[in-house]
Amino acid sequence: MTQCVECGADLTLHADLEVGEIVDCTTCGAELEVIDVEPPVLEKAPELEEDWGE
Repeated sequence: MTQCVECGADLTLHADLEVGEIVDCTTCGAELEVIDVEPPVLEKAPELEEDWGE
């Protein structure tokens, strides 16, 4: 278990968590990226920018 970096809510994560995985906070809806798995470390997921075919 860890906490959401946006709202502080407790998050229960599944056992086969992988670095780089995106998880959603069920309380505030924030998208969080897994940075480390032992112990679980989450950061706000980077927002994807449109490349408009460039």
